[in-house]
Amino acid sequence: METLGNTLKTARKKLGLTLVQVEESLQISNAYLSQLENDKIKNPSANILYKLSKLYKIPLNDLLASAGIIDKKEEEEVNKHNEFVERIAFSSEDFTAEERQEVLRFLEYLKFKQ
Repeated sequence: METLGNTLKTARKKLGLTLVQVEESLQISNAYLSQLENDKIKNPSANILYKLSKLYKIPLNDLLASAGIIDKKEEEEVNKHNEFVERIAFSSEDFTAEERQEVLRFLEYLKFKQ
């Protein structure tokens, strides 16, 4: 797995941003950002990672896993769940309110059938 620093540096460069631009945008010192990118800071706050994930367009869970804040397996489970939810949402775009209610009833049936 790529380190947090490498992930951040790659994402920043991909967007064509300098450390100074990130500092100005997020109000995080470029010295701190540089230490993050060079893996000198091992335990950044989730708040910092949240800000960076939004700016860099990286899923927060990816950064949290890279920083060791959450378990990689937990991240994979969350991603699978999110993918499942997105597929259901996409599939049900044209459903009526009644059809959506029916889907929810069916899901409840499946859940309690076990």
